[in-house]
Amino acid sequence: MVTRTAEEAKKHNIEKMGDPLGEQYSALWQEIVRLHSDWSEYVELFGKKPERITLLNQAASSFFRLVQDGLWEATLLHIARLTDPPNSLGQKGKSNLTVRNLPNLIDDAATKAKVEKLIEDALKQASFCRDWRNRRIAHRDLGLALDQPATPLENGSRQQVKAVLETFSAILNTVQTHYLESETTFDFVAAHHGALSLLHVIHSGLKASEQRRERRPKGGYLEEEFPRDI
Repeated sequence: MVTRTAEEAKKHNIEKMGDPLGEQYSALWQEIVRLHSDWSEYVELFGKKPERITLLNQAASSFFRLVQDGLWEATLLHIARLTDPPNSLGQKGKSNLTVRNLPNLIDDAATKAKVEKLIEDALKQASFCRDWRNRRIAHRDLGLALDQPATPLENGSRQQVKAVLETFSAILNTVQTHYLESETTFDFVAAHHGALSLLHVIHSGLKASEQRRERRPKGGYLEEEFPRDI
């Protein structure tokens, strides 16, 4: 297994794919790695076990609702950006980094056709992300905001996000297989100092808090247990 820095990988990709494909592929690879990584943290907190939701609610329910909503909306925004048109409507000269750029940069007809089909799938799968972006996150639909008759937001779920991410992976790996004769595994395990570490700290803290409550009737306070400035 060859390990390269981001700059080394970019240089290698440009050598194998040419420029601008190698440059844009490298940038998209970084974006999609980050997207998978961030999403894995969301799932670790809110999508693995009901007991984890209970734990978070016991610790700071209002705060973790903010975290949940923020991570969810950030993920949908990220997906929407990566499926945007190559150029922003009405903004001459404003080009976007998007998977939709790739087909016109690929010089192999068979690979280009595969990527075009996968992008078509991704656009369909990600339609709910763009709807949320356009009518709830980046803008606020007036009818929805005022609870007036309006087209409801498209349903969104973790399974739908997972499907989009899998298609993004397939798009990049189709390009990577042709030009580099290799693939990337984008499914990440939990980060060492990420959501899982936080859950363990919260679990320990709640357990210690319960032990303090049990000692209270006996006057068994420890000096380090008194409230302090953090």
